[in-house]
Amino acid sequence: MSASDVELDRSLVQPWVPLTSLVLSVLGLGVSVYLTIEHFTASTTLACPETGALNCLKVTTSEQSAVLGIPVAMLGPVYFVVMLVASLPILWRNKHPAIRYGRLAMAAIGVLFVFYLVFSELFTLDAICLWCTAVHVLAVALFALTAIGTAYADPGDL
Repeated sequence: MSASDVELDRSLVQPWVPLTSLVLSVLGLGVSVYLTIEHFTASTTLACPETGALNCLKVTTSEQSAVLGIPVAMLGPVYFVVMLVASLPILWRNKHPAIRYGRLAMAAIGVLFVFYLVFSELFTLDAICLWCTAVHVLAVALFALTAIGTAYADPGDL
């Protein structure tokens, strides 16, 4: 692969990365805000069965639904707001390493928290929340996209 091929690959990746990361952040924010509303209204309209392995109510009201006394439902919107700002196209074009690697670090923190939450669902609660799974998938996709976008950044920009 020649240097011109690498440059071509970068030009193909760069245009869709900022927009896609922004869309994933907005979707994640929407679902996590919904979960936050459900958490504080104690509503059972999660459109998720309450029996068996699929049990959103069991997951969202469990002891594991709070970390250090902070409801996990509140952490989701905070995370996705930060990622939404970090995913703005103008910040993707910014050449400062602190912005690029800060965005990547935030995405990594999100995915590590997802691993903790999925572990809790599978091995502690024996229940899965479909809405939480949607947030988890969006956070993992956002991390993957952020890692790709960071990897394809032009080294000359740094």
